[in-house]
Amino acid sequence: MSVIRPTTVEVETSLRLVAPDATALPVRASLRYDPADPYAVHVLFHAESAGGEAVSWSFARELLVTGLDEPAGIGDVRVWPWATPRGDFVALALSSPDGNALFEVPRSVLVRFLRRTYVVVPRGREAEHLDVDRAVTRLLAGR
Repeated sequence: MSVIRPTTVEVETSLRLVAPDATALPVRASLRYDPADPYAVHVLFHAESAGGEAVSWSFARELLVTGLDEPAGIGDVRVWPWATPRGDFVALALSSPDGNALFEVPRSVLVRFLRRTYVVVPRGREAEHLDVDRAVTRLLAGR
């Protein structure tokens, strides 16, 4: 008997990198949700050059959900509602030892993405999709 595994949700979009002088630059990105990692969402920032590697950030799906309506997160990843004359966005602030970045993400894109993730793994049912043995094996293998 074969087991049907839920599929990964991936959405290509364009974020806006907000510069210190308040100008914004478009950045190609993908929002990704893998039911094998049911608590996390991943944002992949695509390099503009053909040989460049994508940069990936991972954080809790619940952080993104909360940040749609109120400020959420501390430390490396913070999310909050961001209204502009162009419409409703969500601010995504990322911090690392290499620097900080602030992105505008269209709120409608995040809402659609999150709805699709809930079809794959409903909110509150993440533990049913977590393969603890596999996660421990991956951690011990250094992956």
